[in-house]
Amino acid sequence: MHILHLTPYYHPAYAFGGVVRAAEGMAASLVARGHQVTVLTTDALDQTTRCIEPTEETIDGLRILRRPNLSTRLRGRLNLSTPRSMKRTAVSILPTVDILHVHEFRTVENLLVTPVAQALGIPIVLSPHGTLNMSTGRGRLKATWDRLLSPAVAQRIDHVIALTETELSEVRGIWARFGKRQKPTNFSVIPNGVHLKDFIELPSADHFRRRHGLGNAPTVLFLGRLQARKGVDVLVRAFQRAKVEHARLLIVGPDEGMLSQVQALAAGDSRIVCTGYLGSDERLEALAASDVFALPARGEGLSMAILEALATGMPAVISPGCNMPEVVTATAGFVVDATADAVAVKLRELLVDADLRERMGMAARQLVAERYTWERVAGELLSVYSQL
Repeated sequence: MHILHLTPYYHPAYAFGGVVRAAEGMAASLVARGHQVTVLTTDALDQTTRCIEPTEETIDGLRILRRPNLSTRLRGRLNLSTPRSMKRTAVSILPTVDILHVHEFRTVENLLVTPVAQALGIPIVLSPHGTLNMSTGRGRLKATWDRLLSPAVAQRIDHVIALTETELSEVRGIWARFGKRQKPTNFSVIPNGVHLKDFIELPSADHFRRRHGLGNAPTVLFLGRLQARKGVDVLVRAFQRAKVEHARLLIVGPDEGMLSQVQALAAGDSRIVCTGYLGSDERLEALAASDVFALPARGEGLSMAILEALATGMPAVISPGCNMPEVVTATAGFVVDATADAVAVKLRELLVDADLRERMGMAARQLVAERYTWERVAGELLSVYSQL
């Protein structure tokens, strides 16, 4: 089977968050199953910078086609692509493709490529990655987009893959507004995954801990973009209220509007360390150096950062908005309201009890091994593709 993945950003553009890692994990796992996979994307590296990687390359059997954006300014201001020659590339490659799998819904890429696929009768699968809900940001732009552009794209989608049952319910409600197709759109739930082997043998944490002044202190990790819905401000307050004086809070991720508020809250507290965005190697070092993961988010799809933390054997303190109640049923951590007081109680419980951290950490890794590996996800994706 030849599968084309269409995404606004791809490796190494990890500054855009979990969508990049999810698309990369899907593509690699499908290649490992013996399928032909092509990724069509843009040259975006972050909100202001272009990739220096070749416009076309093949890595471990995976073909990647990058088309240049006309404007990096629009990417930074509105998070919109302006891909040059994207449609021409689609016209060239789609006749050889069996399935088009698009990532995120409200994208310029979808406006350009899905009509070509529809005209050729190629089935189209959508992974929204938790971005459909208005609460995940840019609500005014999304509402305008939905009024003018979304119904036509939605009519072309044959199958929508939600990350969780919560997202599935949201997707069905949103899709009902876009009108009925002659052949109804189908829906399913397939989670994100990780390559577990990448997190079993992590790099040594010693150098990272020395560089960031963590010492031997038990360390709470926040890993994600610094934006309001991620709850990083709640976490800073919670950490301070937990009153574990020898502990550290490590905040890793690019600023998307919250850094100044975090710095103001943490002013004078040397236990709180902000690193900014970290590349892949340093990201693994940060995971290796940490003992507890925390994400009191107000709206998530299925966080790649949570899965990576659990895969390293870290217990998690997360909110209901993270859509992972399995963390509680697997005794791999706690799900609590996204308030400073509620999060503080569970942070303190884990920070002062190394045995509890170890027990929950072992359960966390087992949970990922059983439910959230890319190998398992690939099988579920191929089932959807085959039905189409």
